[in-house]
Amino acid sequence: MPFFLEQCLCSVREAIGNIKAEVIVVDNHSSNQSLAYLEPLFPWVHFIANTENLGFAKANNQAVAIAKGEYCLFLNPDTLVAEDCFEQCLVFLRAHQNAGGLGIRMIDGAGQFLPESKRAFPSAITAFYKLVGLSALFPKSRLFNKYSLGYLNPNENQVVDVLAGAFFMVNSKVLATVGGFDERFFMYAEDIDLSYRIQQAGFTNYYFSGATIIHFKGESTRKGSLNYVLLFYNAMRVFVIKNYKGKSARVFSFFIQVAIIIRGGFSLLNQLIKGLSQSIFSGLTRQKGQPQEVLAFANHEEFNELSNFLTKAGIEMASLKQVLPNTTTASKLHQKTTLVFCQGTDFSWKQVIAQTEKMANKHLSFRFHAKNSQSIIGSDSKETSGEAMANPSPF
Repeated sequence: MPFFLEQCLCSVREAIGNIKAEVIVVDNHSSNQSLAYLEPLFPWVHFIANTENLGFAKANNQAVAIAKGEYCLFLNPDTLVAEDCFEQCLVFLRAHQNAGGLGIRMIDGAGQFLPESKRAFPSAITAFYKLVGLSALFPKSRLFNKYSLGYLNPNENQVVDVLAGAFFMVNSKVLATVGGFDERFFMYAEDIDLSYRIQQAGFTNYYFSGATIIHFKGESTRKGSLNYVLLFYNAMRVFVIKNYKGKSARVFSFFIQVAIIIRGGFSLLNQLIKGLSQSIFSGLTRQKGQPQEVLAFANHEEFNELSNFLTKAGIEMASLKQVLPNTTTASKLHQKTTLVFCQGTDFSWKQVIAQTEKMANKHLSFRFHAKNSQSIIGSDSKETSGEAMANPSPF
């Protein structure tokens, strides 16, 4: 669905307000008429339409080939950025002349910090700990979670090995020196490989905590699925073959193969138990016997816009109430509450992101809607695909 990208571009539009920038979107042969929906909404964006899915690396390299800026930012379509995000990153990079690349502090659509915001280069044992789940069980362990650097403070700037491809800013001269993404990687590990080459060339990679973005993540792939396990394993295998030699490469491959069997077994069992079905935008629909409360963080104009939006979409709700931005606490909300953050005149993307993290609570659902946009999006878990709706639906 193109709706996550729509909201992303709405946030990017605000973030480049004071910056001379070009925005390039590469569509990897979407089957849902995404470009037909998006191009009229964003005439200032350069869209590239591929006739087949070339993968993450090739698509990004297509954009780099025509980009003219001093810096390049690789940004996932399922992200939301604050108005001052890019400016802060550029200030940091220009103050650190040895900087190769810059990654950023990320939270998911439920407001939880994403540990993959900062990572170390994988080794045989760290990859094994990740794939069998020990890194998730002991997130702050220097031993079990060295891969995600869980022992480092996520609220402080850090020198790190690996930057996440979801938000990867790099000086164009550095990129020209080391080359773009290695196109042998279709999905996963291409950011590890590029980070590795940047470091090998003598530059420093930084994790920047001075700005936070939302990365819904589940839109890219279902992390608990067998498909994810296989894709991740294959990407790691390619990285090992390319960058590790001799005994270390053989040990790495052995640990990964053991881990793939264990993790793959858990994934199959999980799919059998949970199934693959999902309701569309269940956060805004009334479920029998489960009262729903929907609170819209919006001023009066934006609240009326949202009300009309939902009415035309035929959404049934027990209640829709207006909350002025910055005026409520999570502890006072009903456990079935859905919060719709309406970015606009009185509620910036920066405030939306901060409020999402501040109110992070397993009983709450967050949805996001830019002023005058045609969609609402959200995701209750980084492990599953998000939910979206548009009015009117173009499909």
